Amino acid sequence: MDNFIGREPELAALNRMLRRVADGGRTGRPGKAMLIRGRRRVGKSRLVEEFIERSGLPSVFFTASQQSNPEADLRMFVETAAASDLPGAATLIGQSPRDWDAALRLLVAALPDDRPSAVVLDEMPYLMKNDAGFEGTLQKLFDRELSRKPVLLLCVGSDLAMMERLNDYDRPFHQRGTEMVVPALSPADVAEMLQLPPADAFDAFLVSGGLPLVLEEWPRGAGVFDYLAEVVEDPTSALLVSGERSLAAEFPADAQARLVLGAIGSGERTRTLIGRAAGDLAPTSLNRSLQLLTAKRVVEAITPLSTRPSKETRYYVADPHLRFWLALLGPYMSEIERGRGDLTFARILQTWTSWRGRAIEPVVRDALFRMRAGGVPDDTGAVGGYWTRNNDPEIDIVAADRGPIAKRITAVGSVKWLEKRPFDGHDLAKLIVHRSQLPGADTSTPLIAVARSGVSVDGVQAVGPEELITAWR
Repeated sequence: MDNFIGREPELAALNRMLRRVADGGRTGRPGKAMLIRGRRRVGKSRLVEEFIERSGLPSVFFTASQQSNPEADLRMFVETAAASDLPGAATLIGQSPRDWDAALRLLVAALPDDRPSAVVLDEMPYLMKNDAGFEGTLQKLFDRELSRKPVLLLCVGSDLAMMERLNDYDRPFHQRGTEMVVPALSPADVAEMLQLPPADAFDAFLVSGGLPLVLEEWPRGAGVFDYLAEVVEDPTSALLVSGERSLAAEFPADAQARLVLGAIGSGERTRTLIGRAAGDLAPTSLNRSLQLLTAKRVVEAITPLSTRPSKETRYYVADPHLRFWLALLGPYMSEIERGRGDLTFARILQTWTSWRGRAIEPVVRDALFRMRAGGVPDDTGAVGGYWTRNNDPEIDIVAADRGPIAKRITAVGSVKWLEKRPFDGHDLAKLIVHRSQLPGADTSTPLIAVARSGVSVDGVQAVGPEELITAWR
């Protein structure tokens, strides 16, 4: 489709798997499986649909529902397969299988033998939750039936932890599927999709999180404030709705985890302050919530990167869109719903510079690590930050040969993401002092200055938005 942006690596990986199916393999088992995972609303289903449309494969695309039960899942699966363009789809009309074993055998009979086809099980974790035996049944049918057909089985899921476990050693599907992680659209994709210069594209990425659904409603060429001024007047906009729906799907009945996530989203980063902001939670309750949030990959727990071990763990929301929503939209939905989005927008304007300055840091670290030229030294194996309990010093960028405990520091840097204020001599002097306080760094450790508005001094490697965005191109 003309409006489909990005996803070249993912489409290439799917096409490679399709070629393997078409070639038939050497074992007489041409059927292949892929386990596709990614955060909610990053476009996993859209990617698979685009792949199937481009390849022209006969296919069945079944999406499970969180609200279903085993009987409803079976009924909807058979109805979907019967309405598909598989050559034998008509044989499923009127069928009422008693279990997944019978349903999958009906599917096998409908698949072509003389050309490749695709079977998509979208939101597969719901099927596993609704039927404890589904995973084992799928493995048995894949080994005995599906793998003998020229079919590409695509298992898609948003529960990152559960999808990761599918390939664990003690699970039925171990080593039967190739794993694929679908990220959100990158800042470079955002720049192309919205026709924005690099600096503005990073702003749009921090707000949208690279979610296609949000970007599709973002006017082309519009800056972040132009977009937000309209969005806060519409409670049904994708930007406002996506955050709440994601939380409802991840934590349908866990109020404490939602409280803890809200505390982290509001800016609290240490265990003590998070627990206090969440209502003075007991340590055991706080630990359980933090473990749940990190297991679901909604929150990341990070430690300082240096040559010395540290227990100064900090927590932050992993998804940029959810980070923005929790801090500046979610707590104020009542304002927006009663027609006072102007209050929400004014608050965003007041806090934008400070919020953005911290939110851009993990994006910058990721970009520096990805860059082929102009980023961190080639022998870098990890990029993080460094801090102490009292934040003296607090260093934005630390590059090292490995993490979380390094043998050697390869670079130290600072991020100054301000309008009309370059990285200057005062910033350089502060960075040099911080380098002297970082375990493992010395006067020979290279310095990096990442600035939105340029660098006005010598002695540092200057990196701006134009250079950073090349990391995804």
